[in-house]
Amino acid sequence: MKLIPTILCGGAGSRLWPLSRSQHPKPFIKLNDGQSLLQKAFKRGLQQNDVAEVLTVTNRELLFKTEDEYRAINYQEVDTAFILEPFGKNTAAAIAAAVLNVIESHGRDAVLLVLAADHLIDNTESFREAVDTATELAAQGKLVTFGIKPTAPETGYGYIHAQGHEVLEFVEKPDLITAQEYVDSGQFLWNSGMFCFKAETMYEEMAKLCPDILGQVEKCLEQSQKVQGNKVRQIELNAKIFKHVAEAPIDIAVFEKSENIAVVPCDIGWSDIGSWVAMGELTTPDDNGNRIDGRAQLYDTRNCFIRSKNRLVGAVGLENVIIVDTADALLVAHGSKAQEVKHVYTELKKIDHESHKLHKTVYRPWGSFTVLEEGPHFKIKRIEVKPHSSLSLQMHHHRSEHWVVLKGEAQVVNGEQAMTIKRDQSTFIPAGHKHRLCNETDNPLVIIEVQTGKYVGEDDILRFEDNYGRCQ
Repeated sequence: MKLIPTILCGGAGSRLWPLSRSQHPKPFIKLNDGQSLLQKAFKRGLQQNDVAEVLTVTNRELLFKTEDEYRAINYQEVDTAFILEPFGKNTAAAIAAAVLNVIESHGRDAVLLVLAADHLIDNTESFREAVDTATELAAQGKLVTFGIKPTAPETGYGYIHAQGHEVLEFVEKPDLITAQEYVDSGQFLWNSGMFCFKAETMYEEMAKLCPDILGQVEKCLEQSQKVQGNKVRQIELNAKIFKHVAEAPIDIAVFEKSENIAVVPCDIGWSDIGSWVAMGELTTPDDNGNRIDGRAQLYDTRNCFIRSKNRLVGAVGLENVIIVDTADALLVAHGSKAQEVKHVYTELKKIDHESHKLHKTVYRPWGSFTVLEEGPHFKIKRIEVKPHSSLSLQMHHHRSEHWVVLKGEAQVVNGEQAMTIKRDQSTFIPAGHKHRLCNETDNPLVIIEVQTGKYVGEDDILRFEDNYGRCQ
């Protein structure tokens, strides 16, 4: 029986701001071992039996970043597929698209193992055993969810009231007293948001319980652009149709209504890394309970979490405080208010502040750029272009650019000229000139770009040719 690990990579991870942002969300956060949560989810899928393909549902703006993450660890060269959403519509729509795609590509008996892109599981062997059990139940026609044996009275999770593999009821996030009663009873499990089922079973249940969502997604897939490549498939969902899909979590749309549910209780060292408190627990505390990830000097400070990879943080007389420093934003919060960090993110999004969307380093299909400094009428960037990659042929109306090569060799189009620029050489591109930067070598290309003009915003760009389909 084919198994299709299906990774849902959506959401902003707003509780982990300022590290998590809308265009660099929580799944792409790298832990101290150098791997991102998304890479760990991908590896988790590959470790199961009978894997035919790894399917990912994500935002279309995150495709190239996701491909880069997978490429770095997909040593077995397992086939991959991507369903690209123009915007999020919650998990019912995402799973409907995955189910319909799997039926078309792998048949109705294929089993989907739905994984979140941003969870952490320490005990991979126990998880593999749980998946084997879930697969057996799925083969019997069950929709299977994974229930985590609770280690504390958490109020941030939904719970499953269970008896063996039987689900008695799903319950919403409780208050602390009720959560403690759940833990003490031994009959309740945390709802992990991971699932396993045959494609045919979920299709039939969605047709019965949420036919509008299934039907609209099916209509959308029929009108969506599909690309088949070497060991990779892509479907870009039609935005005009997808916007009409109702927004609902799969728990409410299907699992809480279905009479065909089973649960696999498991103890797998699971965490959804849902706050900075949970993130801090991944770091070993010092004698005063402080957890330091990066550079800090402390005095009379206890039970704090400090993350600062670049600047040195000094802390005096603090207790139970969270400090997270990035290149362009600093978070200071009391540990008891870790769940409330999302409100800062929400307010920044309301005013469209850059720090809710992007870091100083921004990733593009061709590589990345880092804003080193900016002010009125100027911006300075460090640009890195991957081997055999190219920026679009483009033009800016309001700014000129001066490029200096620091490393590698650049092939440049500047107006009517084509030229090669080597280390310590430069070129000046006036506003209104078509231009292009290419790296045709096997090594990274690094340049410094100095922009000057009356407007230096990223939206001052007109693309004429682009290898990544970004011309409008």
